[in-house]
Amino acid sequence: MSDQPSYGVIGEFEDPHALVHAARAARESGYQKLDAFTPFPVHGLDRALRIPRSRLGFLVAATGVLGGASALLLQWWTGTFGYPLVIGGKPLFAFEPSVPILFELSVLLAAFGAVVGMILFNGLPRFYHPVFQWDRFRRVSDDRFFLAIENDGPNFDPTQAVEFLRSQGAAAVEVLPE
Repeated sequence: MSDQPSYGVIGEFEDPHALVHAARAARESGYQKLDAFTPFPVHGLDRALRIPRSRLGFLVAATGVLGGASALLLQWWTGTFGYPLVIGGKPLFAFEPSVPILFELSVLLAAFGAVVGMILFNGLPRFYHPVFQWDRFRRVSDDRFFLAIENDGPNFDPTQAVEFLRSQGAAAVEVLPE
């Protein structure tokens, strides 16, 4: 192994069950920074990697409520103060005609919240990732499954991580440079 700093070690697995088993074993062995790359969602992988629940739902709900509240506030202010019209004895503000605008603005702001939240929470845009340097990684969109053990500090030993992934049944293992 070279002395240059490494991003970590990545191993290629041929089936999803082996990947989940290797991820669970890596957690039990004390590796903290793990990432998996798969061509489709793999059941149980998030629990094996101990990925926390997403905060995106809270952001989407909050922006949706903000959209609905702002729609009601805008219509109430416009109807009662900004441009009051008394037509046929109707009240200056009624909830019922406001429902379509409330719905549309809630959905619009929730969608904006989802897009902005996905960009921020996922650290996008990310134009470079060290796994892209490995030629075999192209198969991740086809039929292969990859587990990366990332460098988590001065105690990380790439040689030990390579041996660990090989012992878990990885078909190919590579140390990735930073």
